[in-house]
Amino acid sequence: MTTIGFIGTGNMGGALAVAAAKSHKAERILLANRTVSKAALLAKEIGGIVCGNETVAREAEYIFIGVKPYLLQGMLEGIADILKERKDRYVIVSMVAGRDVKTLEEMFFGAPVIRTMPNMPVKVGSGLTLYTFSDKVTEEEKKYFLELMAPSGILEESEESLMAAAGGIFGCGPAFTAMYVEALADGAVAVGLPRKTAYRYAAEMLKGTAGLLLETGEHPGEVKDSVCSPNGSTIQGVRLLEERGFRAAVMDAVIVTREKKF
Repeated sequence: MTTIGFIGTGNMGGALAVAAAKSHKAERILLANRTVSKAALLAKEIGGIVCGNETVAREAEYIFIGVKPYLLQGMLEGIADILKERKDRYVIVSMVAGRDVKTLEEMFFGAPVIRTMPNMPVKVGSGLTLYTFSDKVTEEEKKYFLELMAPSGILEESEESLMAAAGGIFGCGPAFTAMYVEALADGAVAVGLPRKTAYRYAAEMLKGTAGLLLETGEHPGEVKDSVCSPNGSTIQGVRLLEERGFRAAVMDAVIVTREKKF
């Protein structure tokens, strides 16, 4: 069994820590966070150990980095001496946006690196996590990582050059989708549906439509056409969305995430 550690237990780091605990592949899970109370709540939930960054850097065999990009350098300065002194092997598992494998290897003194890009649904075991390995990661370490993260949802290896583009869909997409659910519900409330019911119906509709697309392999346009009856209400809604630039706005939202500089 292995000791793993998380530096940063916010939404994403905490979600992956929960997945790791469910895998039962780690003997100890160390949890470090700037807000100690947040790490303490998570530790109570999953049976982890609250500690500081230094303890994670000293003892963890897999070090999960879940800090914001602008905090990365400062965090590293606080543990650099500890990492340099280590004689045993450790693996860096990064969730940090905008930092590629080569950069991370250089920052972490040549350690093997697993770069990950998870999305928020990992919190409920329905996520999608893209990952890429540095050349230094062994087959045994790859296998362990995949087993450790299996409870988070789908794990898919990706070319690093495509990760940023894909992130605009599955990484940022939950925020865009939540806005869509909220908008659908607001419209339904405006015409009389209770709000909680409207949220539930909108979410179930999205879940069902996603399942339909994935199971049948139908083109999204085919599904749209099949719902749009001649002289029906759906085609009028589609016409209005097109008139208001719905698809163009969604496309631009994805594109602008790719252009973000960290």
